Amino acid sequence: MSSIASRSTRDVIVPVGCGHTQRKSREGRFVLEPDPKVVRELLTRYATLRIAQAERENPATARDLADVSYTLCVMMATTSVHDAVAKADLLLLAKGRPVPEVPSADSGEERGLSLAV
Repeated sequence: MSSIASRSTRDVIVPVGCGHTQRKSREGRFVLEPDPKVVRELLTRYATLRIAQAERENPATARDLADVSYTLCVMMATTSVHDAVAKADLLLLAKGRPVPEVPSADSGEERGLSLAV
């Protein structure tokens, strides 16, 4: 009988609800892919906290924003929150998130900007 400590990385069982849905092979190694639902929730939380912090600076909000930013960076395997948001957007687009309608040129709305940034 083998212990958990002696199992190889390929035998890791990922419990449901931990934020990862499947393993991908990269250069012979398995890489976990974030669950799109969890990524979407993190992006929403990040955007909400950015807005709250911009409206009124608050130490508790700043801590929460730092925590969510760190989690996004770890989940998306980046060191920059801007890169993490960009990768998260790409992941959601690849997983079938409906593409929002592009506003018309004469509507006065800004184009190509992510709401989470």
